[in-house]
Amino acid sequence: MRLGVLDIGSNTGHLLVVDAHRGAAPLPAYSHKQPLRLAEHLDAAGAVTTEGIDALTGFTAEAMSVAEDKGCEEMLAFATSAVRDAVNSDEVLAHVADRTGTVIEVLSGEDEARLTFLAVRRWFGWSAGRLAVFDIGGGSLEIAGGTNENPDVAWSLPLGAARLARQWFGSATPDDDAIRRLRRQIRADIARDAGHLLRAGRPDRAAATSKTFRSLARICGAASSGEGPLVARSLPAAALAEWIPKLRAMPPAELADLPGVSPSRAHQIVPGALVAEAVMDIFDLGELEICPWALREGVILERLDQIRVP
Repeated sequence: MRLGVLDIGSNTGHLLVVDAHRGAAPLPAYSHKQPLRLAEHLDAAGAVTTEGIDALTGFTAEAMSVAEDKGCEEMLAFATSAVRDAVNSDEVLAHVADRTGTVIEVLSGEDEARLTFLAVRRWFGWSAGRLAVFDIGGGSLEIAGGTNENPDVAWSLPLGAARLARQWFGSATPDDDAIRRLRRQIRADIARDAGHLLRAGRPDRAAATSKTFRSLARICGAASSGEGPLVARSLPAAALAEWIPKLRAMPPAELADLPGVSPSRAHQIVPGALVAEAVMDIFDLGELEICPWALREGVILERLDQIRVP
């Protein structure tokens, strides 16, 4: 069957069209995306602004038209942290549904972590053993771990790269004191519940997904996306530690010129790097393997699992 997956993230709206059936890897057929930056379209009260609502509504209508043109039999539409945490979330989704006819489901942080874990488990397989998975999104950090397809533990923290950039960086680069305070907050937030994962023992494999981790891995020397998803990629803790002072010293234009970094996300690289470094330090991980599958694939795989075989 041909499925359309509409992923409303904190940074980007992404429609992924896939050909999928049970027992096979989802095969991407078409991709349509737009930088919505919803995590940065929040007012002082935590509500999505009119500009953000209009951008989301316009993209959703456009995505539904594309999905129809591409022959999608079914649409799976979901939103993550930026919409989930907005104080006017219900109003935003009602507006989108009224204007486009599309009902967008809001995933909880735990479900986001759980579905991402499912995707990574399927990608690496049972040989991965006890698996730990980390995902830095625009609005949140997801952590999950376990030995099965459903993780034993899964939780979400408000430590997304776009959220931290908006809260701490604004229009200027923070000074050393602000960076120190941000670093301390990130590590305290992660360490608070780290025992959920640590008490089960050291994972046999530790993996990371999504754009921030992929960009950091590319900066640290991993293969480009053009070499295909089957090329092994990793983010070494030592290399990241060497790069962070350099990243902090770079103006936005130089950050945007780094391999794997898009201009719209350049301002998120430093806060994202601080979160990634904290993850590897607190969980004592020398490196993270980069998994090309993430939340969207998890949503697809769970839907395929629900389809009855005649």
